[in-house]
Amino acid sequence: MTLTDLRYLVALARERHFGRAAEKCHVSQPTLSVAVKKVEEELGVQLFERSASEVKITETGRRIVVQAEKVLMEATQIHEIAAAGKDPLAGPLRVGVIYTIGPYLLPRLIPRVHELAPRMPLIIHENYTARLVEVLKRGELDVIIISLPLEEAGVVAQPVYDEPFRVLMPAAHAWTQGAQVDAQQLAEDQLLLLGAGNCFRDQVLEVCPACRNLGGLQRTLEGSSLETIRHMVATGLGVTVLPSSAADELAVHNPLVAVRPFSDPQPSRRVALAWRVTYPRNGAIDVLRRAILDSELPGVKVVGRA
Repeated sequence: MTLTDLRYLVALARERHFGRAAEKCHVSQPTLSVAVKKVEEELGVQLFERSASEVKITETGRRIVVQAEKVLMEATQIHEIAAAGKDPLAGPLRVGVIYTIGPYLLPRLIPRVHELAPRMPLIIHENYTARLVEVLKRGELDVIIISLPLEEAGVVAQPVYDEPFRVLMPAAHAWTQGAQVDAQQLAEDQLLLLGAGNCFRDQVLEVCPACRNLGGLQRTLEGSSLETIRHMVATGLGVTVLPSSAADELAVHNPLVAVRPFSDPQPSRRVALAWRVTYPRNGAIDVLRRAILDSELPGVKVVGRA
């Protein structure tokens, strides 16, 4: 049994389809099928139930795949340790970032990383926090940029900056007459939110608990991204809440919208880097953190700095 065989098992367990698993592994379907059958014969147990319509993993197969994932991650670390011993800033860094941070941080971050570590290109993956943590723990990402809290065994999180929230509204909105907006005022207007499953949506609803109880949120509309939502605000459809990195420079470029801070205490989120405790390229993490701080996102406050 080889590491390649284990990769085939893991891919098939995730995809539950021989064709899709073969595509993920960049091999033909017969090659993957033969390899899986060989492993089953070698172990003397059936790992997958096959039918014309689906592939199901057996209980024994599930336990073996969990162990296979651990073996593959440990094997990956051999290469990581060797690379770190040569030069932690040489070779790609696989970075995960949540959807509500990536579009605003990455255009500033990437040029700075290139200046600090020109031989360390970034492989970037955007997703939800839960998915990024899962992929990180499997060893398919090196570090992730997320919003706290995060409590995950085997993962260390280092806070980087606090980011206040802003209210985005149409330029002619009545709230523009004031310098700030009270959080409870959000319940008085049509509120545009991200869809369920996004942590920023949950954070916004924590800012205004009353918004959660408006008849099943009938006064809210959902958008697929912060960019989509801000465009809807510009049409006059309603108001929304954005992180300062996405909001503070909008009114300068778009006369159809206005931005106001919340009244104290201002709601915010804490953004952090997270990586496996066993990850050996500490120098790469340090460079990424420095590049984030050098990006000088509007409105943010560095954690630990007065």
